[in-house]
Amino acid sequence: MRNDSSGFTLVEVMIAVVMLSVGVVALAGSSGMVTRMIGRGKIETRAAQAALRRAETLRLAAYSTTPRCTAGGFASGGPETADNVTENWVVAVAGNIATVQVTVTHAAGRGTHTDVLTTRIEC
Repeated sequence: MRNDSSGFTLVEVMIAVVMLSVGVVALAGSSGMVTRMIGRGKIETRAAQAALRRAETLRLAAYSTTPRCTAGGFASGGPETADNVTENWVVAVAGNIATVQVTVTHAAGRGTHTDVLTTRIEC
């Protein structure tokens, strides 16, 4: 007499369920991490854009007068806060070169994060 069994045994089904569960848990854990990374990237991009905007505004102010770098708006300033990003900037003129340093600060996961953009403008 032949015993024709088709299908899965209980042990095979249990192993498949455990393997599937491990995969689902790993996927759920990584999706939370990806969400945090996207949020952090969003605020860091906003801070970088603010620093670049401030540097370009100062560059336009420097080039708006003759002789260059004598405009009233071409000076140190801050703090200014917009979109949860605080900006401070320092303009230091030495000879015919102005060094502009823009510091942006924003909230991070545990505290604050600060980035500094430094550029030079020919006067």
